[in-house]
Amino acid sequence: MKKIRVVIAGYGNVGRGVRQALARACDMELAGIVSRSPERVKKELGDAVPVLPIADAGAWTAAFRPDVAILCGGSKQDLPKQGPELVRAVNTVDSFDNHSRLPEHFHAMDDAAKATGHVSVISTGWDPGIFSLERTLANAFLGVRAYGFYGMTPKGGLSMGHSDALRTIEGVQDARQYTHAIPEAVERVRRGENPDFQPGDMHTRECFIVAKPGADLDKIRKTVVEMPGYFAPYKTTIHFVTQEELNEKYAGFPHDGLVIASGKTGDAGHSADIEYHCRWGSNPEATANVLVAHARAAARLAAEGRKGAYTILNIPPAYLSPLDQEELLAHWM
Repeated sequence: MKKIRVVIAGYGNVGRGVRQALARACDMELAGIVSRSPERVKKELGDAVPVLPIADAGAWTAAFRPDVAILCGGSKQDLPKQGPELVRAVNTVDSFDNHSRLPEHFHAMDDAAKATGHVSVISTGWDPGIFSLERTLANAFLGVRAYGFYGMTPKGGLSMGHSDALRTIEGVQDARQYTHAIPEAVERVRRGENPDFQPGDMHTRECFIVAKPGADLDKIRKTVVEMPGYFAPYKTTIHFVTQEELNEKYAGFPHDGLVIASGKTGDAGHSADIEYHCRWGSNPEATANVLVAHARAAARLAAEGRKGAYTILNIPPAYLSPLDQEELLAHWM
């Protein structure tokens, strides 16, 4: 069986998770890694994996002969620029997670992919991604709004996209952002109220920031709370901490989330509730595993001659699985 050849584009926490997920995939193989900092990656991995600069897509696509590249950059600055550039050279999968700009990203990737006959699977992880599918299914079955909540534990859940957004701010050395679901909001949905929530009604955000020496803390704080698409609509608490405190007290990348829909069925008005809950010990590894499944789907779509942008909502679930049709019918239906 010819294995799907995958390139990892960008090697941080998600890229590391992708490498581990590919090692467990029976039908896929890691062709190479491309990075803005190839020497850093080579220092970490040694000679275990070939590494090339990401800037010269012509060189690394010729060297690695990939079927698909998994783009592991950040949503705020990396993916909007890298995505349309790289999909002109190869089929891509990304985890772009800024919900407010998702239509814009879809159309940019769709135009670039169609121009060169490639496939781009965008915004896939667990949200957007798995939870997007669960919201759509719940709405289709019950005809009501399905709500997504994140950070169900007292500590909350670590958001990679929001943490990355914090690190792009001038004067920020390092940062982590935890999302907290508002318990009363969760219960209102479970009671079947179907409230007209705005984003800030459902979650709060808590930021732990390491500032660079001499940085203007008031300016950093103002930039955070006013950042559109990330923090502006939310109650946001900011803590300035040392690098040692961040590394010791806020190590690891746990996260979790819940999709809830509550409605009625039939003329008698029988209650109906749908809940889907994910608990992740490692947010980046969870995202990486979903990305790898969608890389399989991207390769299959491309083999059929498809082109353009797709989301999880446009992809048959069987395309995500390494199992064939007979196995799926016999054991998973």
